[in-house]
Amino acid sequence: MHWLQIILLGIIQGITEFLPVSSSGHLVVVQKLFSALGTTAWPDIMSVNVLLHTGTLAAIIVFYWRRIINLLQEDRRVLGLLAVGTVPAAAFGLILKKMTPAWLESPLLAGFMFLATGGILLWSGRREGTLNYGEMTWRCALVIGIFQAFAILPGLSRSGWTISGAMLLGLKREAATTFSFLLAIPVILGATILEARDLFQSNGEVPLTLLLLGAVVAFFVGLFALWLLVRIVERGQLGWFALWLFPLGVAVIAWQCIG
Repeated sequence: MHWLQIILLGIIQGITEFLPVSSSGHLVVVQKLFSALGTTAWPDIMSVNVLLHTGTLAAIIVFYWRRIINLLQEDRRVLGLLAVGTVPAAAFGLILKKMTPAWLESPLLAGFMFLATGGILLWSGRREGTLNYGEMTWRCALVIGIFQAFAILPGLSRSGWTISGAMLLGLKREAATTFSFLLAIPVILGATILEARDLFQSNGEVPLTLLLLGAVVAFFVGLFALWLLVRIVERGQLGWFALWLFPLGVAVIAWQCIG
């Protein structure tokens, strides 16, 4: 793997992990595109994923560190809500990890899911609820967790579906965004630990210096993308991302069906 490739992957991960366009969908499409062009995008996808997700996880913690400290000290009920919201994704993720279905790496599936993500962003983008995330019910937390679980599918944006789901359930835009990314911390952390365990049991093919470079790039790009998304959501402009997702979804579907 060349250092330009790892920088490209770090940029893609940093942008798509936070902006509601699906990081998994983009990585699946990019991997398939490199393969179609006769170029190997990365020889060791597991080790690359571990370090790139570590970078974006660090970006969330840095961005929301005050909220995290407040949760631990004063707002502990929200910790329970986050735990409830994490259960569906954890259960679904463990099941898929054992099954390892090939369709999770399908660009065609990603293409259709890009269209679904664009649709829900248009539907929910201008909505404005009245609740803060601390006023949520346990049922709301569970429903948002189910939205997050479905976002394991490539092309379904985790941030897009959880923020949209939270706003549709009555949360304010800023509260929906905050809860979405607080909910991402245990999910990304758990997935990273599982991937890291598998990585240590195998022989990685990518040099550690390249992996660290990718993580650093993903961190800084992700930090900017997260800051940008918060402002876009607050302005009710979440639906703008459909302008990217609809043409992308159609192009990927056409590529897979015709090609």
